[in-house]
Amino acid sequence: MAQNDYEAVDVLLVGAGIMSATLAVLLKELDPGIKLEIAELRESGAIESSNPWNNAGTGHAGLCELNYTPQAADGSIDIKKAVNINAQFEVSKQFWAYMSGKSAFGSPKTFINPVPHLSFVRGDKDTAFLKKRFELLRQHHAFGEMEYTEDRATMAKWAPLMMKGRDASEKIAATRALNGTDVNFGAVTNQLLQYLESLQGTRVSYFQKVTDLKRTDSGWKVSIKNTQTGANREVSARFVFLGAGGGALPLLQLSGIEEGKGFGGFPVSGQWLRCDNPEVVRQHQAKVYSQAEVGAPPMSVPHLDTRVVDGKKSLLFGPYAGFTTKFLKHGSFMDLPMSVRPSNLLPMLSVARDNMDLTRYLIKEVMQSQDQRLDALRKFYPELDPADWRLEVAGQRVQIIKKDNKKGGVLQFGTELVSSEDGSIAALLGASPGASVTVSIMLNLIERCFAEQARSEQWATKLKEIFPAREKALESDAALYRDVSARSDAALGLTSVNTATQSIA
Repeated sequence: MAQNDYEAVDVLLVGAGIMSATLAVLLKELDPGIKLEIAELRESGAIESSNPWNNAGTGHAGLCELNYTPQAADGSIDIKKAVNINAQFEVSKQFWAYMSGKSAFGSPKTFINPVPHLSFVRGDKDTAFLKKRFELLRQHHAFGEMEYTEDRATMAKWAPLMMKGRDASEKIAATRALNGTDVNFGAVTNQLLQYLESLQGTRVSYFQKVTDLKRTDSGWKVSIKNTQTGANREVSARFVFLGAGGGALPLLQLSGIEEGKGFGGFPVSGQWLRCDNPEVVRQHQAKVYSQAEVGAPPMSVPHLDTRVVDGKKSLLFGPYAGFTTKFLKHGSFMDLPMSVRPSNLLPMLSVARDNMDLTRYLIKEVMQSQDQRLDALRKFYPELDPADWRLEVAGQRVQIIKKDNKKGGVLQFGTELVSSEDGSIAALLGASPGASVTVSIMLNLIERCFAEQARSEQWATKLKEIFPAREKALESDAALYRDVSARSDAALGLTSVNTATQSIA
């Protein structure tokens, strides 16, 4: 189609990451006649947070992430978040399974592989916590096959790399879930974008910078500049989605909607230690999560991961948190100061006042030497060779700062969907578990911003075809959960872990 055909679209999505790609495909499946455009600032899709080396690649399902099962002061453990995230990941799997049946989408093997998820702890206190957590989770059908051990021989089979050279007197424990996954979110994003480009009425544009957003009687007029040619254009859209990762907050502020006022952003950067030595890599087939340090943000929970990118295996350890004023990895150091508004100044100052532990932690992380980073890794891998590991810069995560009536402002870890009252614009803010639960978040957006269409017989029938079971049903119905999960696993090629280990070794 000629460019002029896109001066008016039904839907404009800003940012070509996993969020926009997922929403665009869902909308086209629900209504093939929708005309839409994705406008991306960079030269291709999945450059920022969705890029496989900018995230852990964990298919977050609550199987190993200890921060999803917080322990209260009285010793009780709340598993509700882990159960909900597990159900949301199953919804993502249903969508990917549905897409795998389309020839233009490509093979699921390029983006999802079975990798066991382990939790590993040290010391009496954390061992008691892990055992209690295991006993609670095992009562729910989503975690019924989880295993627990304090036996070193068993752990040596689960994670041999981690047991060699370990102090025999150290109290340790682990849980294992064989149905964990490693996901290349960059690959699945680009497969979704490739699928979109095969459809009529869609366009994915690169080097496109949104410079202004103005309301109109029928939606929004969006000013866009081509950063290569300098050419400017205007696109009218009935609905706009701001799915630009860390860049979503400035765009939300640019829109001027009342619902976006009061939000601020706290950028946290990340780094990994990476190993590609095949002799080391073959000894570790797992994603192993442990407890975070006091004051550390949830994204800094230490973990030693098998990664599968473009069919090749590597190991990542980290993340090591850092601080920069950039909202995007390829952004500007002025991003944070330029985001300060009268409406969010008090929340941002309140967060600065109330999060000194986090500030001290980030300063400590930034000041670390390579030897100090390797010492942290030795808690997982005692006999490491420093020559096998190199430092890699990961992506940016802009944590949400929002108003709070009591504290003035709070720092919120997670994601938040912000939309206008009329449903004509929406923005996604925040980070983890992000990509793993993208589909649930986008379904929530559809139900909020396309409420009338979502209730129509056409859309409801199609949604039922794509999603045999939604989150609440998966959480409460054990038989349905097992049936739907097994069908998704079969479609995605998630075979037994022993077979998987051989196939990607």
